[in-house]
Amino acid sequence: MEFDPALREEVKAAIDGKTKPVGSLGRIEELAEQLCLLQGTTRPNADSCGLTIFAADHGLADAGVSAFPKAVTQQMVLNFMGGGAAANAFAGAFGVTVRVVDAGVENPVDHPNLLVHRLGPGTANSAEEPAMSPGAVADALDTGREFGASWGFPVVAFGDMGIGNTATCALLIHKITGQRLAPLVGPGTGLDAEGVARKLTILRKAASRTGKLQPMQALSEYGGFEIVMMAGAMIGAATERRLVLVDGFIASTAALIALTLEPELRPAFVFCHASAEPGNKALAQHLHAEPLLDLNLRLGEGTGALLAWPLVQAAAAMMNRMASFEDAGVSGAH
Repeated sequence: MEFDPALREEVKAAIDGKTKPVGSLGRIEELAEQLCLLQGTTRPNADSCGLTIFAADHGLADAGVSAFPKAVTQQMVLNFMGGGAAANAFAGAFGVTVRVVDAGVENPVDHPNLLVHRLGPGTANSAEEPAMSPGAVADALDTGREFGASWGFPVVAFGDMGIGNTATCALLIHKITGQRLAPLVGPGTGLDAEGVARKLTILRKAASRTGKLQPMQALSEYGGFEIVMMAGAMIGAATERRLVLVDGFIASTAALIALTLEPELRPAFVFCHASAEPGNKALAQHLHAEPLLDLNLRLGEGTGALLAWPLVQAAAAMMNRMASFEDAGVSGAH
């Protein structure tokens, strides 16, 4: 993704010409520049945002990596559809449209507004066997791309629901980046120290099944349906020059996948918050990401991305509503 140098200069001049000291709005100015370059204008559109939550189950959860049973995935999908989750509350507060995709929940949900693109009743247990077939990986990426490319919002956010998905993400990061596994393994849904130790033992067993893997091989070996589909959605959205708001640990892992496959799309990604899940710090460093917020969040669902959405709106408002020195008749710096 390349930008016209003349546009870059025009955008910088427009930002610096606003009635403020140069650089005084910090990260908001950076967001404004990113949005302008992505959309090819000094008058960017951040009038609306859509959140897609991808849900699926993980066979790895059967091995004991989570404090909650897989049944919670289905229950939370029903909660999303009923408007009762944190993501719904935040989205409602900020005027964000929410849709939910069943990418492979073990127990299907019957709801007229649920988008159903099931790749199966959850992945296989990756501690024992490959989580997904190569065909399922391709299907997940392709379906996700269509989701991301076809939704007409200028700004999009993605969330997740899947018991066991922090374990899956730790394995994916370990295999894709080569980082040590232990620092990537955390409490997830609330494991105590003994539970985290057990989780690490299980993940070491899973990791030992395979040696060095290519990225697509890693996706097949370790899954999961919702993570890979989210990665595809990020690729599809970024290709259409939509601003992609990246949530916490799970969504950042999806971003890792997306940017490993399509690194030129990096200018479309905004990393929204520094998740309290331990592995997210190492992942952010690998991605050279500086999250906008640090609120000690570790829920997922897209909640951190939703909290960053008003900052994107503020960046667009700066470009579209804030006067320049010339317009306001204010003296600039000498």
